[in-house]
Amino acid sequence: MSQLPISIPRRAMLGGLAGVASATYLTDAAMAVQDRPVADVGDRTSSIRLTSLRATLCRDRVFVKLGTNHGIFGWGEIKGVVPNVAAALAESMFSLLEGQNPTRIEHLWQMMYRAERNQRGGAFMLHTIAGIDMALWDIAGKLWGVPVYRLLGGPTRDKIRVYPSAKALKVGNSPQPQSSDPATIDRMVDSVRAAREKVGRDGSVMFDAHSALPPATLIQFASAVQPYELLFLEEPAVPGNIETFKRIKEQVRIPLACGERDRTIWGILPYLAENAVDIVQPDCGYTGGITQMKKIAALAEAYYVPLAPHCTQSYLGMTASFHVSAAVPLFLIHEAYDDELWRKVIRPHWTKTADGFVSLPEGNGLCLDVDETALESVAADPNYKYRWRGPHLNPDGSIADY
Repeated sequence: MSQLPISIPRRAMLGGLAGVASATYLTDAAMAVQDRPVADVGDRTSSIRLTSLRATLCRDRVFVKLGTNHGIFGWGEIKGVVPNVAAALAESMFSLLEGQNPTRIEHLWQMMYRAERNQRGGAFMLHTIAGIDMALWDIAGKLWGVPVYRLLGGPTRDKIRVYPSAKALKVGNSPQPQSSDPATIDRMVDSVRAAREKVGRDGSVMFDAHSALPPATLIQFASAVQPYELLFLEEPAVPGNIETFKRIKEQVRIPLACGERDRTIWGILPYLAENAVDIVQPDCGYTGGITQMKKIAALAEAYYVPLAPHCTQSYLGMTASFHVSAAVPLFLIHEAYDDELWRKVIRPHWTKTADGFVSLPEGNGLCLDVDETALESVAADPNYKYRWRGPHLNPDGSIADY
């Protein structure tokens, strides 16, 4: 007995095939996500939000930790301003950031900078923004699983030259009165001579005037020290009057470097436009963070002026600055002092060689670890009390520049 064919309505048959196709598509899509982790990252990038900010007051600085709804966090450092004020400002500023997507770094930078016109551009505002900005970049790098310098366009060099080292030293001076005698000039020249003998002809010597040598004294010193071929003369005058820098530039035959206190592209621009500087020295922690430092580098590049970043921060702020230095075309040398105290708190993922280079940071984000237990221990030190660095007095009791 033959089996009769079963009659299936055409619409039902097409619907069944569509269901099978849909199930197959969903299965394939799920497998594709597993094969392409970036698909999941892309979703997290759009849905991630800032949920918390913790400002830890620690000695003369503040460490900022930004938290998100996806469990990713970022670290930043605020230094160079009164720390208890900076901590309070960071916590207040978080009201602008809460619930925002941390990957919109440029947008958030502009939001913080333009939020209050009476504070815009000041040291407290920009130093605090810098710490938050570092933390935002740290989050972005961790989210995408790359070092920050990859997000800045990738490395333009294989290693970063730093000082002090066996082949690069910087010497400086204490604040001086409005006129100097030959003995004072001789002492400064002797310090340069000793450094040159130590590093040799194939090394580099820098002199930091700390904005503390009056122009007349600086010009006398520059003439006397010229035979020792300084790499640069740092902070030749007090910021604020570009005409003073132009006058010094006309009379001094040593490359001039400045910029650590001239924050943002708007602070650096006059030196470049007026041909008053040979090397710019933005500080990642002073100028508004990674975001603004990268812009300064691009601005300086247009004038063929390299970067020699100023940096007296811990390994956190220092590493943030290394990421920018790794990704810009015109770079000279980076300030980088070792400090055993901060080495207990911050563990950066780069190494320093004896001849004065650091490797590119390895890992995700800023590429460092913060020991929060050690941080709390250092922050709780009862023997530390913050003190102002000045004022510095001249021999007659008047206030000196610094």
